[in-house]
Amino acid sequence: MVRLGVNIDHVATLRQARYKGPGGVTPEPDPVAAAREVEAAGAHGITVHLREDRRHIQDHDVRQLRQSIRSRLNLEMADIPEIVEIALAVKPDEVCLVPEKRLEVTTEGGLNVRTAEKSLRGTVARLRQAGIVVSLFVDADLEQIAASAAVGGNYVELHTGSYANAGGSAAELRKLVAAAEAAHRHGLRVNAGHGLNYVNTPAVVRAVPHLDTLNTGHAIVSRAVFVGLRQAVSEMLEVIARA
Repeated sequence: MVRLGVNIDHVATLRQARYKGPGGVTPEPDPVAAAREVEAAGAHGITVHLREDRRHIQDHDVRQLRQSIRSRLNLEMADIPEIVEIALAVKPDEVCLVPEKRLEVTTEGGLNVRTAEKSLRGTVARLRQAGIVVSLFVDADLEQIAASAAVGGNYVELHTGSYANAGGSAAELRKLVAAAEAAHRHGLRVNAGHGLNYVNTPAVVRAVPHLDTLNTGHAIVSRAVFVGLRQAVSEMLEVIARA
């Protein structure tokens, strides 16, 4: 069965809206507590993005998650020396290398592996030598898939944002299918994520071959406002299982 990784960045976003530093109040909600709820519901992994600007997840969150969770820790990060060193120290189970722009609300597209091949090759090698599985977050573009294999990645994570933004269009779904097939031919394993929700996920699960894990967060955290985090995760697991 396709596994579910839950991104809890938005829990930290809510915390950071109120709590910016040391003070007389306990910062909440706690992403580590959220991760425990996600695991209790049966999710297969926790995803967080440690951004250069630290707009939501903080360094201490990553360290505490590494010490606390029982499932897989997937650290999304840009190829930035400071963040690479943190990853090497913390040793998450998996690193997903993503593009990062200061002015974006959230990640807007896939990594251009081809233009950053020299730097990425060195970073991927260092991470893998430390025993960390490496994924590259890319659009459903066959040249980017080939480049991801060339730099030594274990996985690609297919950016499903274009599919989601197009209302789950058949044309965008076909691109994801072709990209997954190409990744498999190149010896890469396949994850997918971004913009997936309770409505558009089933078609991805049914159509896209070789899928290992779907990583999603916003839809689950949004649903949790009304039903609680355990129930929201359980519902997404059920969506995947039925598909």
